[in-house]
Amino acid sequence: MNETFQKLQPYMDKITGLSTALTILNWDLETLAPKGGVDNTAKAMGSLSGELYGTIMNDDVRAILKELESETDLSEKEKGIVKIWSKEFQSLEKIPKDEYQEYSELTAKSGMIWQKAKAANDYSMFEPYLDKLIDFNKRFAGYRAKEGQKLYDVLLDDFEEGFTTEKLDEFFAKLKEEIVPLLKAVVVKNNMIDKSYNYRSFDTKKQDSFNRWIAAYLGFDFNKGVIAESEHPFTTELHNHDVRITTHYYENNLESAMFSTIHETGHALYEMGVSDELTQTLAGGGASMGMHESQSRFFENVIGRSEAFWRPIFGRLKATFFEELKDLSLDNFIKGINKVEPGLIRTEADELTYCLHIMVRYEIEKLIFEGKVTTKELPELWNAKYEEYLGIRPKTDAEGILQDTHWSGGSFGYFPSYALGNAIAAQLYAYMDKQMDIDEILRKGEVSKIVAFLREHIHQYGKLKKTDDFLMEIMNESFNPTYYVDYLKEKFTRIYEL
Repeated sequence: MNETFQKLQPYMDKITGLSTALTILNWDLETLAPKGGVDNTAKAMGSLSGELYGTIMNDDVRAILKELESETDLSEKEKGIVKIWSKEFQSLEKIPKDEYQEYSELTAKSGMIWQKAKAANDYSMFEPYLDKLIDFNKRFAGYRAKEGQKLYDVLLDDFEEGFTTEKLDEFFAKLKEEIVPLLKAVVVKNNMIDKSYNYRSFDTKKQDSFNRWIAAYLGFDFNKGVIAESEHPFTTELHNHDVRITTHYYENNLESAMFSTIHETGHALYEMGVSDELTQTLAGGGASMGMHESQSRFFENVIGRSEAFWRPIFGRLKATFFEELKDLSLDNFIKGINKVEPGLIRTEADELTYCLHIMVRYEIEKLIFEGKVTTKELPELWNAKYEEYLGIRPKTDAEGILQDTHWSGGSFGYFPSYALGNAIAAQLYAYMDKQMDIDEILRKGEVSKIVAFLREHIHQYGKLKKTDDFLMEIMNESFNPTYYVDYLKEKFTRIYEL
């Protein structure tokens, strides 16, 4: 290890300790913590966040990072950590410590308030907190913005470096142009697919048992991870040997928890695949939100909704729910899990309509940070956009503006990464399918071969590379949404016999 770089080690160790504590507390709040303890826990989290802030950036660290700028013998790992740390330092040093700590306390509380508001179907309970969260993010983005940079572009860069509103406007415009006509053609023939089996009564304990099995089948290592239940499924990690995912069970919707589990397992496989050398450093974790989402969507949709994937395991699903599914064939099941049904809930959306859910959020977030809409106007704006893009209008706050947890945690600029992840997944699939017969591998139940490819080319590198770096190295091409459009057209033209 470079001698100058070694000076950062005590700070990295403390960052690891504080980050781990905050992750565990946040996990606990979302899963098992008593509701009455939120305020006190939030204060503790705010205090820990203040300590983390002071560890990531202080005069000693500033001096070490400055010294490292002239070092020429840094390893790739050291260069990556220094680059990430320097960027975070420059970002955080512009935010006053007391404001950062106050914001951390706010996000700890607002998540629980959002849960209560959603359960009560009452946006007015959450709206004051959302107003504060937006205000903080506008201020923080303003502190960090370069001359002429849009506030929303600052936030987007936190999740997907290099993807600005200009690029995203082009991306979503292409999806609108190509996918909306396909959606209209598909919906006309929707009656050809019967999915009524999905809404029978399915014992949630049996669902839990099957979901744990399918997670392990995909490669989830229960020696390094756990599965719990939360209001909104998510993945979090302490390090590559402790990765935690959640799902949410509905008695009358078999598909919901099953595909949420497959989705979150995709995230977990990424985190479990980060090299031991990088985990518990600033270069640990996924390269970006878009790249992370590409892995979850790859497993959920490209792999998880394919006939080849289900052929060797469909019998196990039917055996688990023998009475409920005894009249269901594999062919009808595959059509059912791929049925296109414009709906109100993003996490339940089919592949074809999913990008429209993201467009609603993207356009609203742009308006928020351009100062063109107030928090009081958001529910009506949300409902109007759903009616415009999907032809349906939310009747309640819970199925409308309150359905996602992201804003309650201050994650503005995150949603576009979901759409980017879908496109990246399709691009990677196009390349991988030329290198190996993916369908044949899945029919043999050899999912581990696919995981091994992703681990070798993506997972192990953590945050050392950007999204386009990976794509250029793997397939000698930067981000190209054409693969996604072609994938959707081929798949749904075939399923709906267009």
